[in-house]
Amino acid sequence: MKKIFYVATMAITAATFVSCGNSVPKAELNDDVDTLSYAFGIEQSQGVKQFLQQMEIDTAYIDEFAKGIAEAAQGVDDKKKAAYNAGIGVGQQLNMMLKGYSRQLFDGDSTKTLSMKNLAAGFIAGATGKDAKMTLEQARMFGQAKAQAIQTKNAEAKFAKEKKASDDFMAAAAKKEGIQKLGLGVLYKVLKAGNGAVPSKNATVTINYEGKNISGKVFDKRDGAKMPISGAIPGFVEAISHMPVGSKWEIYIPYSAGYGAQQAGPDLKPFSALIFTVELLKAEESSQAGAPQIQQ
Repeated sequence: MKKIFYVATMAITAATFVSCGNSVPKAELNDDVDTLSYAFGIEQSQGVKQFLQQMEIDTAYIDEFAKGIAEAAQGVDDKKKAAYNAGIGVGQQLNMMLKGYSRQLFDGDSTKTLSMKNLAAGFIAGATGKDAKMTLEQARMFGQAKAQAIQTKNAEAKFAKEKKASDDFMAAAAKKEGIQKLGLGVLYKVLKAGNGAVPSKNATVTINYEGKNISGKVFDKRDGAKMPISGAIPGFVEAISHMPVGSKWEIYIPYSAGYGAQQAGPDLKPFSALIFTVELLKAEESSQAGAPQIQQ
């Protein structure tokens, strides 16, 4: 939305020096006000090259771009024309949005794309409140669920090798001596038994921890980290909320209780199983939740 605002700012500034007709205006610096207007125009124009690149507008058509600025600027006081011009600007932003969403959803596969027609139809229905086929809440819920499903499906095809490796790793870990099982497929081995209280999922804990991928690469390590349990990935929450204070565990978390199909970091590809060594130093009960996840 900042880009849309920037374009509107340029158009309003341009209105101070535009001439009649649809041709590109010619500067006439007859006094200080004329010159100040021109100076403002020069100053506001500095983001144009980047804007044209973002909009994928060929610089060979720069003259048409200039004519468009002039025409839009003249219509700034014509409410009907100003509304139409604003719609043109938003439509261009929607086109950029569609390309960005499509790249993200389909992992850069240029043969797959969202529907521009339906994206625009949904946007217009939401903006005008007319003939909407779903509520905002329904749109959000469907969008999040469907987008995640599409991304997961694409990731399963692209990272099938990593997915199998993680599945095999967890299956092998489950057979190791001393391994115990929790919910969500989480496994753990007691390295040091503690006799303190077991924190609830709303507690804030102080821990020493080290996180590794199945290749043994350390992706995160902290001592004396203080964090609300509820802000962590599901498998981490499951383990810590069963761990007595004073304990030290080796914890194995399947991708289904970790980051799933997401690329969580340079050393954590989609479908990465996680291995944590955690020492629980302290637990403070709290009713607050929703803190950030462990940082990668």
